[in-house]
Amino acid sequence: MYRIKTMNKIAAVGLQELPADKYQISDDPDVYEGILVRSASLHEVTFPKELRAIARAGAGVNNIPVDRCSEQGIVVFNTPGANANAVKELVLAALLYSSRDIFGGSQWVNNRVLEGVDVTTVVEKGKSNFIGPELQGKTLGIIGLGAIGAKVANAAVSLGMHVIGYDPFLTVDTALLLNTHVHHTTNLDEIYRVSDYITIHVPYNKDTANTINAESIEKMKDGVRILNFARGGLVNDEAVIAALESGKVARYVTDFPTNALAKTKNVICTPHLGASTPESEENCAVMAAQELKDYLENGNIVHSVNFPTVSMPRSGVGRLCVIHRNVHSVLANIIAIFAKQGVNVENMTNKSRGEYAYTMVDVNAEVGEDVREQINAMDNVIRVRLV
Repeated sequence: MYRIKTMNKIAAVGLQELPADKYQISDDPDVYEGILVRSASLHEVTFPKELRAIARAGAGVNNIPVDRCSEQGIVVFNTPGANANAVKELVLAALLYSSRDIFGGSQWVNNRVLEGVDVTTVVEKGKSNFIGPELQGKTLGIIGLGAIGAKVANAAVSLGMHVIGYDPFLTVDTALLLNTHVHHTTNLDEIYRVSDYITIHVPYNKDTANTINAESIEKMKDGVRILNFARGGLVNDEAVIAALESGKVARYVTDFPTNALAKTKNVICTPHLGASTPESEENCAVMAAQELKDYLENGNIVHSVNFPTVSMPRSGVGRLCVIHRNVHSVLANIIAIFAKQGVNVENMTNKSRGEYAYTMVDVNAEVGEDVREQINAMDNVIRVRLV
């Protein structure tokens, strides 16, 4: 029986992926092998030694101490693409209301009514204050062509926009999904130089923090409109506020409000609505539960943010899974231990990611606890599991 701790309310359709005969799900166990989490912060949580994996029902993992998890051999999963359509739709809405002052016009109408004015007598004169450009024929620059960025790109082409995307890590699978009219550039400055609208869709980390800053804004067209539905720290707030005040930036739309941004003219803030749809929450919950289940039951790792993707069909009788540092001697020592025990390896796979590696071994006999302990005692081995 696997014990799973839920740190937030997880959609029921996701929990149904974990059958009751194998999984005990609760929000208050002291000992547990898995965590399902949405937005709750785990940075101050002391994990039990039994914890093997954390599945985040969402893309960002800023609420999880990933480095600490790696050191403890805890696999951290996220759910890339599960909320992509929800964010895409919000970005499309933002493109429209960053152009046409829909919110300002609606507020103006309400204020006239509150003043006792017959609004039908003033709309034709007042509407000129809220004029804005059409999207058709304009250029949209997209920084990051992952699951969300690719969907935004294709939708923007359908709206008649010229689309240029930047992603130095563009995968073959994503490239095949892109509309042929999407131009891919390897030069970020080209995005800044030609775009009427810029939207950013990359993970937040030390390398991407403040991607949009005073220097990059200076390279942009006058009157550019910037959208951020990825993470707040990707755009430097002080730089964008200064650019709005100078008129360099026409409008900034962000899903990550601050008091300073909310008080700045031509900023539209929404309260982190990107994935706030019932469909998205269900998609994320299902994917997170499936990732957790496959790892706990089979040792397969898919969509981990701290360990390599490793998946292998079952063969043989026993399976051993080893999380270790990316040192070449570990693999040879594992094989040597099996050879000494007279156990034949039926199938094996090993992959690395940065300083960490993951090895799965299927053998033709049951693997004893003594073998697990021998491997666990090896230098550079972090965690060993029998599944």
